[in-house]
Amino acid sequence: MAAVVVGAISWLTFLAFWTSGDSRRRGGSYIAILLMALAPIAALLIQLAISRAREYEADRMGARLVGSGRGLANALRKLEASNKRTPLRVPDSLSNMFTVAPVTGSAFAKLFMTHPPVEERIRRLEELG
Repeated sequence: MAAVVVGAISWLTFLAFWTSGDSRRRGGSYIAILLMALAPIAALLIQLAISRAREYEADRMGARLVGSGRGLANALRKLEASNKRTPLRVPDSLSNMFTVAPVTGSAFAKLFMTHPPVEERIRRLEELG
């Protein structure tokens, strides 16, 4: 899915660049170059949002499978407590492999998290019952 989004955004900016008008009006070309630079970032944010949505759906399906979200919520609490007790030093490039995100930061940094915040996952699971 993300590859399709990246491809579509990149292709549209490529077309905008080459069809931006004659050589006397370069404004369209500059905009196209800017879009080409920003397209991968936009695609990454879309991909990460999809990843977080899939995590929420996996939690919901797991809770539905066992009949309650309390067990999974308790397991997430234990993982979070363990992570706070003994934080892992993980390179940013490997942080997507962890259920409990070892990287914390500002609201801007949270845009780049592959997993949703544990507190939000627990809250949603408890709402399921």
